[in-house]
Parts: sequence; structure tokens; C-alpha cells
Amino acid sequence: MSNKFDLGFFPTPLQELKRLSKKYPDYTIFIKRDDQTGLASGGNKTRKLEYLIKQALNENCDTVITAGAQQSNHCRQTAAACAIAGLNCHLLLGGEKPDIYDGNLLLSSILGADIHFTGNNRKGEDLETLQNTLEHKGNKCFVIPYGGSNFTGAMGFVNAAKELKQQCNEQNLKIDYIFFASSSGGMQAGLTLGKEIYQLPAKLIPISIDKDETNGLSLENVVLNIIKEGSKKLKIKNNIQLADIYLNRDYDKDGYGVVTTNETEAINALATNEGILLDPVYTGRAFYGMLDFLKKKRIPTNANVLFWHTGGLPAIFKYANELR
Repeated sequence: MSNKFDLGFFPTPLQELKRLSKKYPDYTIFIKRDDQTGLASGGNKTRKLEYLIKQALNENCDTVITAGAQQSNHCRQTAAACAIAGLNCHLLLGGEKPDIYDGNLLLSSILGADIHFTGNNRKGEDLETLQNTLEHKGNKCFVIPYGGSNFTGAMGFVNAAKELKQQCNEQNLKIDYIFFASSSGGMQAGLTLGKEIYQLPAKLIPISIDKDETNGLSLENVVLNIIKEGSKKLKIKNNIQLADIYLNRDYDKDGYGVVTTNETEAINALATNEGILLDPVYTGRAFYGMLDFLKKKRIPTNANVLFWHTGGLPAIFKYANELR
């Protein structure tokens, strides 16, 4: 029996960014299109949710609870996954209830989620309280942590490493560096484990998006804890320490969800050269980081560089004023 519940279209495309590569002639730039996973406008969280929703069903739960910011891509995709699986979905979203729903918040509502607004708490601080309330009413709850980032969710990216390795073999391609947005840790942990299992030679360059801690833990600690659990369960022998967890924090100083000229510049660069849309919170920041690396030659020249597009299109509409 498969340990995942099919939710997306895989493998997602792996393509060369030909026009942008000409603008950075010392590098060849590729993109992995997880914005095309197909689940309620796509995104990388679909990979995690295939494993998480399967676990919820295996445990005979009828209700899923998770948390995030109001424009959470994870929460929107969780709402869609629950609709497909026939599960009730409760979302704990930071901030106060707005007069008008837009972007991901609007889509989460359309997808049938029960939405609870939690003020300053956007990383699941109130999950246990809601779980107790719902279980008192007779629901059997499955709690998905912030960003879907635990070992179960990270398995989606262990599997994604295998997918990328197969695509590289088919295209006779060697990727030297992989840039991506890292915010809740599951993708980074999963790719780190998958890289080891499937012997992907690429170096990971995760770009930090959110400088805030998650429930008292730094992102590096979250990633380390998932890797340690994964290493044990997948029987991988390593002695990874906190110092081994690489996270580039050069671009997160303005804080989570704050759109600057950096994000706008990156969104415009990819849109006008390749017809591909980034989002202003995650991929816009990470893509700017990658272009900055290339501009300053912070990685060796003649490298094949991959940007892993994690999706997030709906948030563009929330940030319309900042992007004009």
C-alpha cells in the first residue's frame, strides 16, 4: 500500500531559463516548476501534503488543523487537499479578520476551510487549544505543524530529490547548485536527506525568508531535528550537527512578508524574460538572492544553477500595491 495520497501532477517540469541565462553568461540557469503541482494553483506544499493527508486517513481522522499567515500557501493547499480527501479543514491564521478576503485567504475560504484568526500567533501557537475544543465536540483531529514541516511532510522532498535525479539523468544534466526559499524547514530537511539517499551532487543554497523563530526554535534547529529523525527512520548513517545546517540569511533582514525593491526586481526579471510568475513573499526573495549570487559571482562560474520554484501565485494579488 502506498504511503502517500495522490494530490498533484508529478514530475513537475525541469526547464532551462534561456533568456535569463544569456543575461548571466557565466552560468546556465534552470528552474524546477513546483508552482505547477496543480493543487488549487500549485505549490511545493502539495508534496508534503501527499504524505501528511495519507497519515491522517490512516489514523481515521475526520478533521485536519494547521496554521500559518493569512497569505499562507501551505494553508491554501491544505484546504484543497482536505476537500479532495473528504476531511474537515480548520486553519489558524495570524492577524485580525479583514473586511475583504483576497489572495490565498480568499482561496482557502472558497475551498471550504473553517478559518480562525489568531492575532500575533501565525506559527501554530494555538493548535493544541483548537484541537482540544474540536475533540471535545467529537471530532478526531490530525494536526499538521506550521508549514507541514515535520518528518512526514519532509518525505515529500526526499521523494522530490529522487524525481530530480531521474530528470537530470534523462536530460543528461548535472546540477551544481540548488537555490530555494527556506521558511519552515521541511523542504530543506527533505532535500538534504534525499540528496544523501539518491546521491544528488548539487549543493543546496537555501535562502532564509523569515528571521523569526518557530515556537522558540531557530530554523536551523527545526531543520536539524527533522534530519535527525529522518536519518534514524530511513537508516542513514550520518553525524550531522547544527553547524552543518547551511542557511543563507543575507536577504531576510526586512522581515517576513515585507516586499522591497529586491522582491519586485526579481519578480519583474523572471516575468519579463521567461513569462514565469514568482510570489512576493517566498520565491521573489529567494530568486533575488540567487541572482545576487550570480551577479557577484559568489559561486564558481560555468555552473549549472537550479531555482526550485515553490509556487505562491495567489499572494501576488494581496500585494498588488507594492508590486505596481
